[in-house]
Amino acid sequence: MTPPLHIVLYHPEIPPNTGNIGRLCLGLGLRLHVVHPIGFSMDEKAVRRAGLDYWKHVDLQEHESEEAFWQWAEGRRVHLFSSRTERPYTACDYQPGDVLVFGRETTGLPRELVEEKGAWTIPMTGPIRSLNLSNAVAVVTYGAMAKVQPSLFEAP
Repeated sequence: MTPPLHIVLYHPEIPPNTGNIGRLCLGLGLRLHVVHPIGFSMDEKAVRRAGLDYWKHVDLQEHESEEAFWQWAEGRRVHLFSSRTERPYTACDYQPGDVLVFGRETTGLPRELVEEKGAWTIPMTGPIRSLNLSNAVAVVTYGAMAKVQPSLFEAP
Protein backbone atom coordinates (compact mmCIF):
# COMPACT_ATOMS: atom_id res chain seq x y z
CA MET A 1 0.00 0.00 0.00
CA THR A 2 1.28 3.47 -0.88
CA PRO A 3 1.52 5.73 2.17
CA PRO A 4 -0.14 9.17 2.01
CA LEU A 5 3.20 10.81 2.94
CA HIS A 6 6.84 9.89 3.43
CA ILE A 7 8.61 11.31 6.50
CA VAL A 8 12.39 11.55 6.16
CA LEU A 9 14.91 12.00 8.96
CA TYR A 10 18.16 13.22 7.43
CA HIS A 11 21.02 12.00 9.68
CA PRO A 12 19.09 11.90 12.99
CA GLU A 13 21.15 11.93 16.19
CA ILE A 14 18.78 11.23 19.09
CA PRO A 15 17.14 7.78 19.34
CA PRO A 16 14.04 8.85 21.32
CA ASN A 17 13.14 11.44 18.66
CA THR A 18 13.34 8.77 15.97
CA GLY A 19 11.23 6.42 18.10
CA ASN A 20 8.58 9.09 18.70
CA ILE A 21 8.47 9.96 15.00
CA GLY A 22 8.17 6.28 14.11
CA ARG A 23 5.19 6.01 16.42
CA LEU A 24 3.62 9.07 14.76
CA CYS A 25 4.17 7.54 11.32
CA LEU A 26 2.59 4.27 12.39
CA GLY A 27 -0.42 6.10 13.82
CA LEU A 28 -1.01 7.89 10.50
CA GLY A 29 -0.05 5.11 8.09
CA LEU A 30 3.07 6.88 6.85
CA ARG A 31 6.46 5.52 5.83
CA LEU A 32 9.46 6.63 7.88
CA HIS A 33 12.76 7.02 6.01
CA VAL A 34 16.07 7.31 7.84
CA VAL A 35 19.09 8.59 5.91
CA HIS A 36 22.47 7.32 7.14
CA PRO A 37 24.88 8.03 8.62
CA ILE A 38 23.02 8.46 11.89
CA GLY A 39 24.17 9.12 15.45
CA PHE A 40 23.02 5.80 16.95
CA SER A 41 22.19 2.20 16.17
CA MET A 42 18.65 1.57 14.91
CA ASP A 43 18.41 -1.42 17.22
CA GLU A 44 19.16 0.65 20.32
CA LYS A 45 16.83 0.22 23.23
CA ALA A 46 16.09 3.98 23.26
CA VAL A 47 14.48 3.87 19.80
CA ARG A 48 12.32 0.92 20.77
CA ARG A 49 11.45 2.49 24.13
CA ALA A 50 10.24 5.73 22.51
CA GLY A 51 8.32 3.76 19.88
CA LEU A 52 7.00 1.50 22.62
CA ASP A 53 5.91 -1.92 21.48
CA TYR A 54 4.85 -0.38 18.16
CA TRP A 55 8.37 -0.04 16.75
CA LYS A 56 8.32 -3.47 15.11
CA HIS A 57 5.26 -2.37 13.09
CA VAL A 58 6.72 0.92 11.78
CA ASP A 59 6.94 1.08 7.98
CA LEU A 60 10.66 1.89 7.96
CA GLN A 61 12.99 2.38 5.01
CA GLU A 62 16.66 3.04 5.69
CA HIS A 63 18.86 4.72 3.08
CA GLU A 64 22.55 3.90 3.46
CA SER A 65 23.69 7.30 2.20
CA GLU A 66 22.52 10.71 1.02
CA GLU A 67 23.11 9.58 -2.55
CA ALA A 68 20.90 6.51 -2.08
CA PHE A 69 18.13 8.67 -0.62
CA TRP A 70 18.24 11.26 -3.44
CA GLN A 71 18.21 8.47 -5.99
CA TRP A 72 15.06 7.06 -4.36
CA ALA A 73 13.53 10.57 -4.20
CA GLU A 74 14.13 11.36 -7.86
CA GLY A 75 10.87 12.23 -9.58
CA ARG A 76 9.01 12.66 -6.28
CA ARG A 77 7.74 15.89 -4.73
CA VAL A 78 10.22 16.65 -1.94
CA HIS A 79 9.69 19.36 0.71
CA LEU A 80 12.50 20.39 3.04
CA PHE A 81 11.91 21.91 6.48
CA SER A 82 14.33 24.30 8.15
CA SER A 83 14.43 27.11 10.69
CA ARG A 84 16.62 29.04 8.19
CA THR A 85 13.82 30.18 5.91
CA GLU A 86 10.67 32.26 6.15
CA ARG A 87 8.12 30.35 4.03
CA PRO A 88 5.52 28.92 6.47
CA TYR A 89 4.78 25.21 6.19
CA THR A 90 1.06 26.04 6.02
CA ALA A 91 1.55 27.65 2.58
CA CYS A 92 2.83 24.41 1.04
CA ASP A 93 0.53 22.62 -1.44
CA TYR A 94 0.87 19.12 0.00
CA GLN A 95 -0.21 16.22 -2.20
CA PRO A 96 -0.48 12.46 -1.64
CA GLY A 97 2.91 10.78 -1.85
CA ASP A 98 4.90 13.89 -0.93
CA VAL A 99 8.24 13.48 0.82
CA LEU A 100 8.80 15.64 3.92
CA VAL A 101 12.48 15.97 4.89
CA PHE A 102 13.72 17.04 8.34
CA GLY A 103 17.36 17.57 9.36
CA ARG A 104 19.39 16.47 12.33
CA GLU A 105 18.62 17.76 15.78
CA THR A 106 21.76 19.86 16.30
CA THR A 107 22.33 21.43 12.88
CA GLY A 108 19.23 20.83 10.78
CA LEU A 109 19.58 20.28 7.05
CA PRO A 110 22.78 21.39 5.30
CA ARG A 111 22.61 25.09 4.44
CA GLU A 112 23.57 24.47 0.80
CA LEU A 113 20.73 21.96 0.41
CA VAL A 114 18.20 24.45 1.81
CA GLU A 115 19.54 27.19 -0.47
CA GLU A 116 19.50 24.93 -3.54
CA LYS A 117 16.08 23.34 -3.09
CA GLY A 118 14.22 25.84 -0.88
CA ALA A 119 12.52 24.98 2.38
CA TRP A 120 9.50 25.58 4.59
CA THR A 121 9.50 26.57 8.25
CA ILE A 122 7.34 26.53 11.36
CA PRO A 123 6.78 30.19 12.31
CA MET A 124 7.74 31.09 15.88
CA THR A 125 7.67 34.34 17.83
CA GLY A 126 9.72 33.39 20.88
CA PRO A 127 13.47 33.52 21.45
CA ILE A 128 14.10 29.85 20.51
CA ARG A 129 15.92 28.69 17.35
CA SER A 130 13.66 25.71 16.67
CA LEU A 131 11.30 23.13 18.11
CA ASN A 132 12.34 19.65 19.22
CA LEU A 133 12.59 17.47 16.10
CA SER A 134 9.76 15.12 17.03
CA ASN A 135 7.49 18.10 17.82
CA ALA A 136 8.37 19.80 14.53
CA VAL A 137 7.66 16.63 12.55
CA ALA A 138 4.31 16.23 14.31
CA VAL A 139 3.26 19.85 13.65
CA VAL A 140 4.14 19.72 9.95
CA THR A 141 2.83 16.19 9.41
CA TYR A 142 -0.61 16.93 10.83
CA GLY A 143 -0.77 20.12 8.75
CA ALA A 144 0.12 18.14 5.63
CA MET A 145 -2.33 15.35 6.45
CA ALA A 146 -5.15 17.90 6.77
CA LYS A 147 -4.60 18.68 3.08
CA VAL A 148 -3.71 15.19 1.84
CA GLN A 149 -6.33 13.23 3.77
CA PRO A 150 -8.95 15.73 5.03
CA SER A 151 -11.39 12.93 5.92
CA LEU A 152 -9.09 12.11 8.84
CA PHE A 153 -10.13 15.39 10.44
CA GLU A 154 -13.89 15.09 9.98
CA ALA A 155 -16.03 14.54 13.04
CA PRO A 156 -17.64 11.07 13.18
